[in-house]
Amino acid sequence: MFPGLSASAGSAPKESRSLYCLITAALLSPLFLILTFSGSSSVRFLVSRPVSSAPKLLLFDPNDPSLPPPPALAYLISGSNGDVSRLLRLLSAVYHPKNHYLLHLDLTASREQREQLALAVQGVPIYRAARNVDVIGKADFAYPRGSSALAATLHGASLFLRFAPKWDWFINLSAEDYPLVTQDDLLHILAFLPRNLNLVQHTSNLTARESRRVRLVTVDPGFYLSARSDMFYATQKRELPNLYKLFTGSTSVILSRKFVEFCILGVENLPRILLMYFANTPSSDRNYFHTVLCNSPDFNNTTINHNMHFASWDDPPKQNPRILGLKDLNAMLESGAAFGTRFPENDPVLDRIDQEVLNRSQGRVVPGGWCLGGEDDQCAQWGDPNVLRPGPGAKRLAKSIVELFSNGTLMYNHCIFQ
Repeated sequence: MFPGLSASAGSAPKESRSLYCLITAALLSPLFLILTFSGSSSVRFLVSRPVSSAPKLLLFDPNDPSLPPPPALAYLISGSNGDVSRLLRLLSAVYHPKNHYLLHLDLTASREQREQLALAVQGVPIYRAARNVDVIGKADFAYPRGSSALAATLHGASLFLRFAPKWDWFINLSAEDYPLVTQDDLLHILAFLPRNLNLVQHTSNLTARESRRVRLVTVDPGFYLSARSDMFYATQKRELPNLYKLFTGSTSVILSRKFVEFCILGVENLPRILLMYFANTPSSDRNYFHTVLCNSPDFNNTTINHNMHFASWDDPPKQNPRILGLKDLNAMLESGAAFGTRFPENDPVLDRIDQEVLNRSQGRVVPGGWCLGGEDDQCAQWGDPNVLRPGPGAKRLAKSIVELFSNGTLMYNHCIFQ
């Protein structure tokens, strides 16, 4: 166990135009197109063993110098009391031996549940062999209405910086999330993107409800009480700051390693100033990374206003997205998102996603290009984790990203001060 520059709406900055050209050229290149080949197609492998012929997908050779190397992702997967089975299912659905995984059951869960989670992880041969899945033993409280959830996220990111030296993006998932593409799909698409991009859904146009929320002064009991307790709210409210612009958005983020280092290890004081401000703000994980990104001249032109998550909201929207079900499956897939939220535990829609999207059998990880086993268990034997086998999910994800960067909209997805 682990113990502010803004883009002008009139003309795109030179950096934005260059970045747009780079990304569009890469994503639209013939190498990027996901084609289907018959099982008899000739593909070079580092291990001379045929892959199961069930999925008709294109395999990519890591020895091909024309292809960018796949990135490595650092996943923080968080849950609460009773979420052991949900975390294990989510882990198996997003697992890839090239990535790193950190599982966190907050202090509402018992020590026995954390031990159960750790033992379950140790019981999976690929997790044990790859040594890339860890469980936080000294857990934190993570009140979603306070700032302790943000502290838990920063704790997880700092552990990745300390114990996992090679990764490119940090992704935080909750027990209510689930993937809509395979890791081979996601890694293939991300390989064509600049490693300094930060995918964060954000806005500075605070609604009246958001303005009321950030003016509240709270004290999170997770910072000073050993047992679960109610949030403490001060009677007075504070004015909105004028030293920097507040941003808000989704708690789900995809952050570059460079930006995570800036927040945790950097000498610039902005991340610490904002951390102190948001320490007494309700649901500060909806604001912190967004505000740091968009008020930093070094990072506000690396921010894309999209987090690759599908969520559906009530009208008018409530505090959290509505629960997803089978009736939402087509919309999820058509969105081209990499993840969906929020899913009930063991809902039939998760079984459909496993069967029709991820090709995942119950209790097993999602097969990918690194799997060299037979039909009974495709991942019983392992090959090179740099070999990717992207499928239809990569086409959906590619389409959404190309649309995001098309027609000069890249500059509108950078931080805009409204």
